[in-house]
Amino acid sequence: MKVSLKWLRDYVDIKLTSRELAEKLTMAGLEVRGIETVGGTWDNVVIGEVVALNPHPNADRLKLATVDLGTEQVTTVCGAPNISLGQRVTFARVGACLMDPHTGEAAVLKPAKIRGIVSEGMVCSEKELGISESHEGILILPPEAPVGAPLSAYMGDVVLDLDITPNRPDCLSVIGIAREIAALTGEAIHLPEVHYEEKEKSIDSFASVDIVSPDLCPRYCASLVTGIRIAPSPVWLQQRLNSCGMRPINNVVDVTNYVMLEYGQPLHAFDYDKLRGRQIIVRRSGKGETITTLDGSKRTLGADILVIADKEGAVAVAGIMGGLDSEVTGRTGTLLLESANFNQAAIRRGCSHLQFQSEASIRFDKGLSRELPLVPLKRATQLLLALAGGKAAKGVIDVYPGKSKPELISLTTRQVKRLSGLKVNIDEILNVLKDLGFECREGDSESLILVSAPYWRSDIRCSADLVEEVARIIGYDKVPVTRLSSPLPPQKSKLSLEARRGELKDKLRNILTGFGFEEILTYSLMSLETLRKVSPQLELRTPPLKVANPMTREQEYLRTSLRAGLLATLAHSQKFEQGGIRLFEIGKVFLPQGKDLPVEKDMLCAVLSGVRAELSWQADRETLDFFDAKGVVESLVNQLGLKASFGNSDDEGLCPGKGADVVVGADKLGIVGDLHPKVVQAFELSNTVCLIEIDLEKLLTEITRTRGYQSIPRFPSVSRDIALVLDEQVTYRSVEQIIQSFPLVKNVTLFDLYRGEQIREGKKSFAIRIVYQSPSRTLTDEEVDQTQEQMLARLHQELAATLRA
Repeated sequence: MKVSLKWLRDYVDIKLTSRELAEKLTMAGLEVRGIETVGGTWDNVVIGEVVALNPHPNADRLKLATVDLGTEQVTTVCGAPNISLGQRVTFARVGACLMDPHTGEAAVLKPAKIRGIVSEGMVCSEKELGISESHEGILILPPEAPVGAPLSAYMGDVVLDLDITPNRPDCLSVIGIAREIAALTGEAIHLPEVHYEEKEKSIDSFASVDIVSPDLCPRYCASLVTGIRIAPSPVWLQQRLNSCGMRPINNVVDVTNYVMLEYGQPLHAFDYDKLRGRQIIVRRSGKGETITTLDGSKRTLGADILVIADKEGAVAVAGIMGGLDSEVTGRTGTLLLESANFNQAAIRRGCSHLQFQSEASIRFDKGLSRELPLVPLKRATQLLLALAGGKAAKGVIDVYPGKSKPELISLTTRQVKRLSGLKVNIDEILNVLKDLGFECREGDSESLILVSAPYWRSDIRCSADLVEEVARIIGYDKVPVTRLSSPLPPQKSKLSLEARRGELKDKLRNILTGFGFEEILTYSLMSLETLRKVSPQLELRTPPLKVANPMTREQEYLRTSLRAGLLATLAHSQKFEQGGIRLFEIGKVFLPQGKDLPVEKDMLCAVLSGVRAELSWQADRETLDFFDAKGVVESLVNQLGLKASFGNSDDEGLCPGKGADVVVGADKLGIVGDLHPKVVQAFELSNTVCLIEIDLEKLLTEITRTRGYQSIPRFPSVSRDIALVLDEQVTYRSVEQIIQSFPLVKNVTLFDLYRGEQIREGKKSFAIRIVYQSPSRTLTDEEVDQTQEQMLARLHQELAATLRA
């Protein structure tokens, strides 16, 4: 919300500097994210009067304009079609800093010879002054503009850019901000007086309003003005709209926008003569009903969208956009002015369906007060009569099926102390609330007051809201810093599933960052093209769930895997990082299940790429490979108190023969391996990329299983090394499983893999260290020899393994 400081001063005296004011508003919960100075570059621009206008001797379309600047008269070349004698204009002297209308960049004005005539200075347009994009003609000032005065003193302004929270729709208005400033500074608020003559007959003889859907439109107000004249708005009105980021159009449209910015209540003007049946009907749209909106688009409406209709069809989408059939044009003579309150969910639904949002819908979406529409309606009618002429119909239409009695909220000093920590007396509370417009009266005791919220505050529902108002006006910096009044509650022995899931995620983060990984967060929504890249065939086995109303094409589908976002981030990182890169992400994936909501699963995904160690005279520059990734998984699982084994993986995203399933107990928890070359190519990755993917739901199940206690062995162990010759296709895991099946085996370690001249082709050799240990006695050599003989016999029988000579 942009708001002009000049405009604010119409309603409240401001003695603070713009920066002091911004600080006060921010500390009160209305964050000022920017301060813009309008006219800060107008040092050599003054107000002048055109006192002579002669044709250019060498150009038909140019004129020589003599401008009185108060202390001197300057003749300049001007080609603007709207310049004429007696006008008050803006004149830039040589050296002024103006916007170049062709490049859009600031430029210093220099003397120029135009068709043989020297021009020292120029009469400016709005675009050259940086006010707006208008460049068709010069800016014409009101006749009362002081000749010779600096333009910065006359039109300069400071604009505050505020970030309004969703619960404060009243602050999406200049008067709303003025009320806040008045309460914070102790100044009085001065609201515009609203009164006008009603010279036309009763409005009931012109039109009627029927609310068919009162659940979506609790109140509808309307006024009527005949004999209006459509024309450009005066400069002061255009200037205020420009300062708030709105483009002036004509006096009628500008008045509705001006009052919306002033009070926060959206309004809409209908060409009364185009309303068929002279009746307004507020209803839900029919299925397949169409309307051509003001932007010229023909839109098909859903069955539950609120429309404003006449006897024959929809003439506006309520609270969002008007219809072309009832648009105000240069021929409009009679206006019906709408000021209504609409259900915020209906407005949000309509915006989503139409994929369109307006300044009006933004305000309705926040939930405006039902008591608001009438005052802005009368204010807009007053301004229309002043700026467009005409006669106002007697009375206004006010259909109010949603009227309810205001509720009193009780508040005590004890509640303020308990919720905010502020120790304040009842008089201080009363002063704050009354400054904010609340009505207060005494309760049954000295420390109790009964409060009624002002009509513009739709966010006040309970005593806690009142405590917040007291705290932010007094100042959050006044809240005392104290120790906790009671000890923290003891931790529950049995954590909930969600708590255990969160605890596991924290453990995983700590372990992986200890291994040198960096955590990233990517969007849950992705493009279909990016999701397809994780498959070598560029096709997904299960189509992802498409979002009904995506913001961009890059965020159309819910991700079914963390791989796509992680690999895209890795590809970006490789462009800037030459060393090893280790990234991981913990997040949800969304697996479609027909017409039901998708299954949400927590997953861990990690990637490793690049060199194993940083450049050093002690370390080689070997590349990270499958065994690095496998080691990460083994260490990760071990630190969680589990033991992992690995088997052949058929995951299509991994390189054949260089991938493994991660198994804990009898469950497959995930995969680890080198990324498939086609996937590497699709993401434009360099080097080998190792991928780790773990299902956290299954991992949590394994962690929570009851595990038995095992004491530290008291008796010594015995180590034996064996070298086995096996066929090439035999995996180490199958060898390890047979060895581990013997009860005296404590540990098995592969320490060498050999292929070469000393063994036949198609064979390989595993060098394995086996540790034997008994929990109850010291093993003898005979017991170890006997166990090892049985082991070798079984390995030969099942895997055709032989001892290497």
